[in-house]
Amino acid sequence: MIGARVSLLAILLAASALGQAPLTLTDDGAWCWFADPRAVYHAGTHRRTYLGWVTRRGDIVVAHHDHGSGKTESSVLHPGLDRDDHANPALLVREDGRIDAYYTRHAGRKMYVRTSLRKEDATAWGPERTFAPNTGKWGRDGYCYPNPVRLAAESGRRYLFWRGDHWKPTLSRSDDGGRSWSAGRIVLMRKGAGAGSRPYVKVDTDGESRIHLAFTDGHPRNEKTNSIYYAAYDRGAFHRADGKKIVAIDALPFQPRQADCVYDGRQTGVRAWIWDVAVDADGRPVIVYARLPAESDHRYHYARWTGKRWDDHELCAAGGWFPTTAAGKREREPHYSGGVVLDHDDPTVVYLSRPIDGVFEIERWSTADGGETWSHASITSGSKHHNVRPVVVRGHASRPGFRVAWMELAGGYEHYTRFHAAIRAR
Repeated sequence: MIGARVSLLAILLAASALGQAPLTLTDDGAWCWFADPRAVYHAGTHRRTYLGWVTRRGDIVVAHHDHGSGKTESSVLHPGLDRDDHANPALLVREDGRIDAYYTRHAGRKMYVRTSLRKEDATAWGPERTFAPNTGKWGRDGYCYPNPVRLAAESGRRYLFWRGDHWKPTLSRSDDGGRSWSAGRIVLMRKGAGAGSRPYVKVDTDGESRIHLAFTDGHPRNEKTNSIYYAAYDRGAFHRADGKKIVAIDALPFQPRQADCVYDGRQTGVRAWIWDVAVDADGRPVIVYARLPAESDHRYHYARWTGKRWDDHELCAAGGWFPTTAAGKREREPHYSGGVVLDHDDPTVVYLSRPIDGVFEIERWSTADGGETWSHASITSGSKHHNVRPVVVRGHASRPGFRVAWMELAGGYEHYTRFHAAIRAR
């Protein structure tokens, strides 16, 4: 009965939120979708949601929104770091309630981190620290897309995932609260792959012992049959969804085809790109991704592990790319969909962006039968400007306030280095 009450409360709160006007968190903020968490709810002394973004001038910003007062406060952590939406910070709430923010330039030379001076407060921060755990032995390296994780079952050990050595997914571990980090280790790499092969990864965790990864062969621009894979880390090793061991962490990397192939682009001839991964109430992974039959034809898909197989359903047609292509130019990012993400507290719920009457709008979709059928409601409608890249607040369950935030392109978006977006929430 407790679970039923929580579910009913969540439904009522969601319905209430749909009836409210969008909240403006900033008139100057943007993000990519591979550095996460971008938005986290934490209840302690305060009930606050913490978010991070990058401004059009390249400032790295972290904010908190207080759900009691309705006030949003923010701090610039690094002015002018990178005029690039890949530079948005990823957030981790520490055991004592202080906030860590990890960030880097797009393909930068080091990782940055700052910790809030006070718990549950994004207005004052300690000094900026840097570290560079890439080994450099592969030649080409860099830092992008930080994803910090803390596992309680490993005495609070921290893991940080990023695109690092050889432009491959890389991880490092810290046993002292992030003061020092182990040498980076490539997580996955196709045999013989060069630096041009860049797998893209989404990360989720239960915070206890498991880290879930959903990933690709590379960038859809370079991989004509770009496929979607899944693997999970648990207590020293990576496993497939059925529990079969792939490799011990000290024996990394593994090859993508050793993991679960959720979607095989070689069979269809259609490339794909990953968007999100979460786990359901039974601890089974759920993935959303975009198939890209053509640059002007993106299709959102919802795939879930049933305990025996991957069950995959098309959600909807999603139009083409959202950036505004410069006159007389070829679009540089034709695989930039509006975006599709899971509610990590309830992955039967999906938020997505698709064009309605020529404008990208945010919608909430939900399923009661594993993705076979869906109902949906508008989060935005009749908009003048595109609304893209939704992100669902982690840990929002059973609380008042907004659940989803997104970019409204009031000032336009031509490229990941040329944009002027606002962050709205509802």
